[in-house]
Amino acid sequence: MALVLRPAPPGVSYAEVLAHDSGATRVVNGLLGAAVGIAGYAILSTLVASVVFLIGWNASGAPGDLGAYATAGQAMEFPLGMLAAHLGVATLIPIAFGLVVGMHRVQGRWLNSVQPGVRWRYGLVCLLIAAVVLNLMLWASLGFRIGPMTPQPDAAWFLVVIVLTSPLQAAAEEYFFRGYLLQALTLIGRNRWVGVVASAVVFAVFHGFSQSPPLFAYRLGFGLLAGALVVLTGGLEAGIAAHIVNNLCSFTYAALGSSVAAAMATTEITWANLAWTLAAFAIFGTLAWLVGLKMRVATRTPA
Repeated sequence: MALVLRPAPPGVSYAEVLAHDSGATRVVNGLLGAAVGIAGYAILSTLVASVVFLIGWNASGAPGDLGAYATAGQAMEFPLGMLAAHLGVATLIPIAFGLVVGMHRVQGRWLNSVQPGVRWRYGLVCLLIAAVVLNLMLWASLGFRIGPMTPQPDAAWFLVVIVLTSPLQAAAEEYFFRGYLLQALTLIGRNRWVGVVASAVVFAVFHGFSQSPPLFAYRLGFGLLAGALVVLTGGLEAGIAAHIVNNLCSFTYAALGSSVAAAMATTEITWANLAWTLAAFAIFGTLAWLVGLKMRVATRTPA
């Protein structure tokens, strides 16, 4: 039997594109979809990373123990570790689309925006805004005094992996957390802002339990901003743009100024760092929303 896919309901926000069902059915579908997505990620990401490490270990001449090699890679001691991690996170994209299509029987293009599909022009403008705002605010927090750069060993290879895979990793997190999970949690909570808040909390917790309160607040704040932008602009483009720029800059500065391993092992930031980053996200979010209004991007599905 052919799989019959539906468009999103007419005249609804991005958070409500899966809301064809009613009553207990929508709650069950939301709970089941969220659980399957998280479990599927745990399995697929581990599998992908293991395959990458196995291939890299064999290509390097099988040095020492495979388990020790993989542990060093997970600590980002060499570029292949970042490649494995980012490709593992990238599995969130097929998981998100698979749940929308396979479980909810909705056409996958509605996961991008309420247009539906990707609004490339708006996304590129947001990318430019994010590149300017997030970097300016970072430099301002340092008093525009950038210290001497001391690139880590293999910095060139790290940069290749960062440029090629960080955008994929950032987009994957947005497609799952601000895309599918926000929609699924909206089904459960019956309110789009419940979906925004709940998905932001899951996103922050997803990054580990050893975070300091300011670091947790940083990730929670980003999740809330990106979720609000999804509702206010009708799609994932603004959140993806901010996430890509944030990760590209963070990893690049780490590779050139200290080490990627140290950056990835960070479990705390100061309250001052939190204030600067949240201010940067707030400025970006405001500009992205205003540009969306100027460009008349759709915020609801066609009536």
